Amino acid sequence: MANLSSFDLNLLRVLDALLIEHSTVKAGQRLGLSQPAVSGALARLRKSLKDELFFRNGQKLEATEFALSLREPLRDIMSRVEVLIRAPELFDPAVADNKFRISGSDFFAELLMPVLAERIEVEAASVRVHLVDLVPDDRVGTLESYDVDFALLPQTKLPDWAEGQFVFQSSFSVIVRKQHPRIKAARITRGDVMPLELFCDLGHILFSTEGNPVGLGDEGLARVGRSRSVVMTLPVFSGVYRAVAGSDLIALLPTALAHRIAETANLDVFQPPIPVDPARLFLIWNRRYSHSSPHQWLRSLIVDLLQPYDET
Repeated sequence: MANLSSFDLNLLRVLDALLIEHSTVKAGQRLGLSQPAVSGALARLRKSLKDELFFRNGQKLEATEFALSLREPLRDIMSRVEVLIRAPELFDPAVADNKFRISGSDFFAELLMPVLAERIEVEAASVRVHLVDLVPDDRVGTLESYDVDFALLPQTKLPDWAEGQFVFQSSFSVIVRKQHPRIKAARITRGDVMPLELFCDLGHILFSTEGNPVGLGDEGLARVGRSRSVVMTLPVFSGVYRAVAGSDLIALLPTALAHRIAETANLDVFQPPIPVDPARLFLIWNRRYSHSSPHQWLRSLIVDLLQPYDET
């Protein structure tokens, strides 16, 4: 194994680029080097580190286990070096033209994006923000895999390379279409607690990106020895409340969203008959951007705009 005195530290830039691009051509484009120069650097890396590092798999270079073990610590080192040599970053939203990608469900299309659009139009007219719902199995991983700046998601365990900030806590409410015959027969009015028997007897629609028919409501019912019938799952909240509006099925929605869309969607909102664990929403980002002024500005703005929904 090479020692620091004999190792060319410039080779680390090449290794980092190869771990990102898995191609000598693309790595060269990222670094401003020719493909032969990258191949030559890879040969020197293999000799110094005494490992193949990459092998050909079709049109792509696959990393060895040893190379993969270097990816995260190397990315962290490179990010720290970038911060070390970069001049202090002055961010003026009025003249900025940054582009940001936020990963989140359509819940945030309803509650965040309209007010965010208003603020950006006034404070940062050239900034662009894209809300994407990538629905992968690993939502935190979207920060690495899909070049996403932020993820808005329920509280979850974070890897060492990610940081998070609590944004708000939301309870859940029951939504039902207006003039629902069973609701009229029960003689309850909007805002009331829905009777447990009725809640369990009616069919439910559940928000689930993976089609999982079990959710927080089932945990609450299990605590009192009851269950419900989930008739349908949908991967978007808008699909849930539209399906409820067009049927005799009911659903649990985050309370802030339920009240926001109730009138336009022709829905009534009730309290659930059993305690449902609240959702705690967090803003997540890659630690390499923790001290980035543009990121700090948008993080602060998002937290500020979502704060009114916090029921903590």
